[in-house]
Amino acid sequence: MFTKSSKYDTAFLKENMMGPNAIKIIEELLESLKLEEGMRVLDLGCGKGLTSIFLAKEYGVTVFATDLWISATENYERIKSMGLEDKIIPIHAEAHDLPFAQEYFDVAISVDAYHYFGIEEDYLTKHLAPLVKKGGKIAVAVPGLKKEFENGVPEKLQPYWFEDMTLTLHSLDWWYNLWKKADSVSIEECKELKCLEETWQDWLSCDNDYARRDIGMMEAEGGNYFNLVSIIATRL
Repeated sequence: MFTKSSKYDTAFLKENMMGPNAIKIIEELLESLKLEEGMRVLDLGCGKGLTSIFLAKEYGVTVFATDLWISATENYERIKSMGLEDKIIPIHAEAHDLPFAQEYFDVAISVDAYHYFGIEEDYLTKHLAPLVKKGGKIAVAVPGLKKEFENGVPEKLQPYWFEDMTLTLHSLDWWYNLWKKADSVSIEECKELKCLEETWQDWLSCDNDYARRDIGMMEAEGGNYFNLVSIIATRL
């Protein structure tokens, strides 16, 4: 399934992952998107730039690698090490204050980040959709839930549950209904991605404290509650 992402150096990926393997997630997400060489792509919440590197290398697009937590300078060093400084522009910005012209991008993509800011009802209409050309695409993949926890967080998960997870983790139907309210986009696809187990295994095998912390959570989850939600929409 992962013919493109399997070519990448495992040590490099593990050193720079910040959650479930983002380049496998983006590879599956892009099965439903047609990217053409020279397109301008916003990679919103790019983390340490793995998805931006993948986009530039595999599709020849120009990527604006935008993140709040990782500095543009740090990402630029990684981009240069891959020889992609002509294809990727690193940007340090907060998702509500993006320094781009309206209708500037052919495509906006966000992998494992949108749930931190895009849960606001007006975020898509007010902050993201205006940056995409009419007819352009917005594609998002987020960690989600198989269904909403109507009776509270399951007991097994409670030891691992942070308060912000109640805000950020939602079901496919929840995301679909949120985006349906936005009159600036038309939803093309909303589905569960198949790569959940493999992308999480990659992350849990990383040698860092965050990955180690998540091992217990995923054992408690046992394949019963979590999923990965993808949404693709066209800008109207």
